[in-house]
Formats: sequence, structure tokens, C-alpha cells
Amino acid sequence: MSSEHHGDVNYLNHEKGLKSWLTTVDHKRIGMMYLFTVLFMFLIGGIFALLVRLELFSTGPTIIDMNTYNQYFTYHGTIMVFMVVIPLIPAAIGNFVLPIMLGAKDVAFPRLNLATYYIYLVGVLVACTTLFLNGVDTGWTFYTPYSIRTSTSTTLVILGAFILGFSGIFTALNFIVSIHKLRAPGLTWDRLPLFVWASYATSIVQMLATPVLAITLFLLIFERLTGIGIFDPKLGGDPVMFQHFFWFYSHPAVYIMALPAMGIVSEVIPVHSQKPIFGYKAIAMATFGIALVAFIVWGHHMFVSGQSELANFVFSLLTMFVAVPTGVKVFSWIGTMYKGSIRFNAPMLYAMAFLFIFTIGGLTGIFLATVATNVHLTDTYFVVAHFHYVMVGGTLMGFMAGFHHWFPKMFGRMYNESAALVSGFLVFVGFNVTFFPQFILGAQGMPRRYYDYLPEFEALNRVSTVGSMMIGLGFVFSAIYLFKAMKSGPKASANPWNGKSLEWETTSPPHPHNFHDQPVVTHGPYDFIEQGE
Repeated sequence: MSSEHHGDVNYLNHEKGLKSWLTTVDHKRIGMMYLFTVLFMFLIGGIFALLVRLELFSTGPTIIDMNTYNQYFTYHGTIMVFMVVIPLIPAAIGNFVLPIMLGAKDVAFPRLNLATYYIYLVGVLVACTTLFLNGVDTGWTFYTPYSIRTSTSTTLVILGAFILGFSGIFTALNFIVSIHKLRAPGLTWDRLPLFVWASYATSIVQMLATPVLAITLFLLIFERLTGIGIFDPKLGGDPVMFQHFFWFYSHPAVYIMALPAMGIVSEVIPVHSQKPIFGYKAIAMATFGIALVAFIVWGHHMFVSGQSELANFVFSLLTMFVAVPTGVKVFSWIGTMYKGSIRFNAPMLYAMAFLFIFTIGGLTGIFLATVATNVHLTDTYFVVAHFHYVMVGGTLMGFMAGFHHWFPKMFGRMYNESAALVSGFLVFVGFNVTFFPQFILGAQGMPRRYYDYLPEFEALNRVSTVGSMMIGLGFVFSAIYLFKAMKSGPKASANPWNGKSLEWETTSPPHPHNFHDQPVVTHGPYDFIEQGE
């Protein structure tokens, strides 16, 4: 191939046809397949969320009966947690960006990378077949003993979640080996982009925590099929043991979702402030601090389960420690923006929305970490609001910041900035209008997962439902202008944001092998010229 044609050949056009996509081992194409599959599942999970909020618009039956309501919120939670939020950033954005950031041609195990996508797809299909059978109504946590005794298609959904776990484990293994073995010459550990550090910590958590969930779900399936008592007290089992197993995975899973978003924010803020990151080593170490603490705080989900006062005290104290590394990151991001040349574009505004929303999520976590207030707030809408402020406000806002940041690199096109700002505003305002009233509802005592509620809760529930419509509108608008940009947006340059990490040194979209020549790293990823006084 002659050198003058290099700029025209990229990962999107160097091979044609559906087969070339389905059998590809190019990490960028696999990342794209993950991206569109996960976003499709996000659409399905979002529709269930809107249906749940519509039902709660007023007291009494609104659009569905109580059994259907139980199924809708179960599907919303299960799809969003296991099929969307956990794989969204690592599998989609991570797969695309991480090898290029390392200066590598691909991940360490390209065929395993393709296999993880098909494992993910099988898990999704197995779980979603229950939509056409008799559904599932256990909630996304599959709490025993109800999940053992229910006559719905719980076994298939649990099997789907079991399969999805393997996809996450193999992706994590691939990333860890790639980061260790495939770094470009000169890319020392203290020059790694912070998104790579976040992906590394996330992968470690994923590899250590996910097998615990896999064993737990396997035991649950085994008990449903054989009737041998493991978790069902009627059969001599222990339902609290299930909670210990489940939350030993599911609390680290919160950081499997949040840490990659923090890594994205650590990339977006310095680039769009045109200023070196403040406290590079502190952010990198705080990432591992969060990952470590994630493993020893699961008991705060069980303050009212009957565990001892000493256990409650220890778990409460340990949970407070999460605030320390998280606070280090927040102050570092604010310090980076201080006196920077901030561009108030879509990536930066989503990153700032992340800061605002995730901070509220963290602060409200302190209420739930304190035993005295937790007893009052457990299983109320306060928990629902806190969870969404951390998960949606964290992971989704981080994803949107990263997607807009790397969109020109992924597709070689620029999106309409004005449309992006309008959409971001709708999502941000809609999110707060939806979930902030739920803190008040929870403090007033409204229990979560209930099909109906007392008349005094109706006004705030109506506000919350209107907010959910705003979020939906914002994301639909996002899909419209981004799809339009993919087809006919203005062509993007190799480095439209003046970034300093390696992905900005290749073409937009990247070459099939990422770089024409092996890149050599001679500077850090945040070596911007310091702003004057």
C-alpha cells in the first residue's frame, strides 16, 4: 500500500461486509460492536424505567397491574446493571481506546477479546428470552428465599447473569496483560494516562470479585433445580448468607462501574482545561485506594439483617474511608480546572455534571453508612436516589463525557456542538428533577419497589416522573445528532482537542493497526503548557 493512501485507510473501511465485522479481531471494531449492543440494551432498560415511572405517576393502578410492575422494575434493574452499566465503559470505550493509549496494535489476546463479545451476547440473549416466557419478578438482586420459590423464569435470568460474568472476567484479564506487556517504548508506569490506571484497577476488582457472584448464582440455580437447602430457610438454608455472597461482589461492582468513569473524567478535564493534571500520582493511588476499600465494606448493605453491633460498627467505619480517596480525586479535578483555559464544550460539561452528581451521590452515601440513619432510610426511596446518583450520575455522565471526547477519533467526524449542549442540559436537569425528590420521599418514609403509595407522596412522584421524561428526551436527542454526525458530520482532524496522549497521534478514524510506525513516548500524557498567573 502506498504511503499517500494511508490516510484514507482506517479500521471502518479496510474490510467490507457483515462477515468482516462478525469475525474481526480488531479491538476497535469489537469496541464498536460492544458499544452499539450495550446502547441497544440501554434503550430497552430505559423503556422499562419510563414504564415504571409512568405507573408511579399517581396513586392506585395507572397503566399496569402489580405483577407486571414487579417484572418491569426487575428487568430495568437487571438490564441496566449487568448488561449496560458494568460493561459500558470497559468493554466499549476501553476496548477502543486503551490499546491505542498504550501505543499497541491490539490487546494481548485478540481472539479472546472477540470471544468475550459473543459470551456477552449469549448472556444477554439467555436472560432476555424470559421476556417472551413468563418473565421474572425478583428484583435485580435475586434475594432469597423468594428467588428460589417464585414460579417465574428466574433460572434463565440468573444463568444469563452467570454467563455475562465470564465476559467481564476475560476482558479484565486481557486488559491487565495488555497494560503490562504492550506499552510503547518510553511509556513508563508514571507516564500512563489515568484512564489506563482506572482500567487497570477496575480489571483487578473484576477478576477478584466476579467469581464470587458466579459461584453464588450457580448455587442459587442449583438450589432451584434440586431443592437442596442452601439459601432457603424452609429447606435448612440461610438467606443472609446469600446477601453476604451477593454484596461481597456487588459492592465492588459499584466501583467496576464508577472507576472507569473517573478515569474518563481524569482525561477530559486536563485536555479541555489545557492544563496539566493536578496530583497525577495522588489520583492514580486513590484509584487503587477505592478499589481496595471496595472489598471490605459490603456489610453496610446489611445493617438491618441482624448482624452484630460490632460488625455494624466496623462496616460503618470502613465505609467512611471511601470518602478519603474519592475526595482526593475530586479536589485534584477541581485543582486542574483552577486557572485553566476551560472549553465549555460537551465533553467538559458532562465531566462537570459528573462532578456535581457524583459528589451528591457520595455525600448521601455517608447517611447510609451511618447505622443510626441507615435504619430509618433502608429500603426507602433515599436508597434508590443515592444509587442512581452514584451509578447513573457517575457511570453514564462519565460515559457521555468520554463518548463525546473520543467521538472524533472513533468516527473521524465532528458532531453539532450546540445540539450536544442542549442534549446535555436536558439530561442533567432531567436527572436531578427525577432523583432529587426521591431523597425527600425516602426521608419521609416511602418504601422502594412498592406498586402503590400513600397520597401524600403523589406530588413528588409526579415531579420525578416528569424528570424521567426529560432524561429520555435528552438521550433520544443525543442519538439523533450523533447518528447524523457519524454519517455526514464535518471531518475531524487527528487531534481536534490538542490532547497529549497517544490516541491523538494517530489518524481519525485510526489505521487498522492503530499506528503506521511504532510510537515512542517522550513526554507525559498531560504535559500542557502551564497557564500564567
